[in-house]
Amino acid sequence: MNALQQKPIGVFDSGVGGLTVVRALMERLPNENIIYFGDTARVPYGVKSRHTIETYTEQIVSFLLEHDVKALVIACNTIAAVAGQKVRQMAGAMPVLDVISAGATAALAVTRNQSIGVMATSTTVNSNAYARAIHAQNPQARILSQACPLLVPLVEEGWLDHEVTRLTVREYLKPLLAEDGVDTLVLGCTHYPLLKPLLKQEAPRVTLVDSAITTAEAAARALDAANLRNPNTTGADYRFYVSDIPLRFQTIGERFLGRSLEQLEMVSLG
Repeated sequence: MNALQQKPIGVFDSGVGGLTVVRALMERLPNENIIYFGDTARVPYGVKSRHTIETYTEQIVSFLLEHDVKALVIACNTIAAVAGQKVRQMAGAMPVLDVISAGATAALAVTRNQSIGVMATSTTVNSNAYARAIHAQNPQARILSQACPLLVPLVEEGWLDHEVTRLTVREYLKPLLAEDGVDTLVLGCTHYPLLKPLLKQEAPRVTLVDSAITTAEAAARALDAANLRNPNTTGADYRFYVSDIPLRFQTIGERFLGRSLEQLEMVSLG
């Protein structure tokens, strides 16, 4: 075992949603140490300018690099869409994974007819980032995107199987399911994996692509390719940093993570 392999993976998001990616990483890579940063004081990023998002992202990446991470995971669709290139410039030769690239690759791997739906926030849909990532690998693929702005607050409220959420999901799915042939649906927001049981009920014939799981799989492949996988089996260390601790953060965070949030610390950036 070398010192580089024991270094943590740095995961970051504009808020709490990226904890679904941390959860998937914990399950896929149980030996890896993880440092998470959620910019809870300045969320949401989706309504901010490209310049502001890049500035905030630069501050977060600098913070994680100071903590000597060996890889970076962009667990935020907005950051991946707007500032992914900035992250890669700062990371140098270090592996950088992001939810959009991983989701696009996974969608193309499972679709049978190259007809793919994308559910995401308005900002991610407007950025056209998923369509670009998918078309970069397969220009013939057909993409249908649906903005779902009401789903994030419903998930954070914990209404995962509430009738209001079911009716909202049903409305958002209508234009996607009305299109002939859409056989694959990318969950293009880190909140949406918590709605998978409901989505499977409402769209039983469509294959769901969970951006959290696909990102964890991509991270495993990248660590193996760079010989960075941590062989230590004595227990991983998880540290969580946020720029603010809102009143309901612990409740929401533990729901997303699927376990208790320990080693949580507030830090101010910028």
